[in-house]
Amino acid sequence: MSDRDRFRLVGRETDCHVIEGDGTRPISEENVRVLFTDERVKFPAEIGAWRREIEEEQRRREAAGEKHAWNNERFAVTGFVSTRTHTDEEPVVTLSLCAADYYDFMATSHNLDRVRENGLTLRQEFLEHGDPVLAPAYMSCSFGVNIAVETGVDRKMLFSFRSGNVEGRNRRRWNSSANEGLARKHDLPADGTPISLHAVARRALKEELAVLPGEAELELLGFGLDLRNHQWAAFFRAVLPGLGEDDLRDRWSKGVEDKWEHERHAFVPGDARSVLEFIAQEPAEAWTPCAPALFHLALVRAAVLARGGDPVGRLDVEAAERAVMRDHPPRD
Repeated sequence: MSDRDRFRLVGRETDCHVIEGDGTRPISEENVRVLFTDERVKFPAEIGAWRREIEEEQRRREAAGEKHAWNNERFAVTGFVSTRTHTDEEPVVTLSLCAADYYDFMATSHNLDRVRENGLTLRQEFLEHGDPVLAPAYMSCSFGVNIAVETGVDRKMLFSFRSGNVEGRNRRRWNSSANEGLARKHDLPADGTPISLHAVARRALKEELAVLPGEAELELLGFGLDLRNHQWAAFFRAVLPGLGEDDLRDRWSKGVEDKWEHERHAFVPGDARSVLEFIAQEPAEAWTPCAPALFHLALVRAAVLARGGDPVGRLDVEAAERAVMRDHPPRD
């Protein structure tokens, strides 16, 4: 097993490692640098052969009119550095990327337990015997933005249940309110300006929840790594001051760009006790690896703001967690 610790909540250990952020303070947009090198991710010959197998199979399915994976242009993570400013010790993050696509991601993430010529699986070599945060770029062809949404009108937290029609390993699981993988077509500015994770988050809200950019107050709270599927994640909190559950459901009934990505939604009162009870009452296997960590960070941020910015608000969430565990002892 990797030495990287796994996020724990309501008595359960998840497959998420929180790399940066504890929810008490946001990471400002100007303190996030995303560096892109326009070079193709490189595979060892053996894994390159796996990728060709995937490409041929997906082309066969498409030609036969069968369900197939669309090979959209993505990024591979080549580096992640977290530091602090010299004066205020504010968090500063540098994310380095190169070019990849969805078949690149499938070649490794979908074959983590396939035995290689050296007798080891990718999971054993890079995620268990090595440090997953330092895995080579070809292991890291997925970076997603995950958002916990809170309505302002009725103060509810929004949970989304992923559809069985989506690709990947997290179908039919409770997940973030909205999430979007970084895509070169949508998120690499044509004018050469840097990639903005906040812009990706706004795109996710628009495409999956029909929430327009001016309707959300966004804060970046941290970064994590899905240790089960080896996928990188940015964690955002979005508050919708002018919208409530009824407003959103009414809007969704009229159509959403990517409505097919979710089977259903749950609106839960936004206090820590209610949110943690919802998480505890659903089976552990019903959650994506990083969703509990995301919602916990959002709860901490709300509690800190409720105390006028005092980080002691984190203890309020811990107290709510203990209360939930007394009423709902871990079953998993």
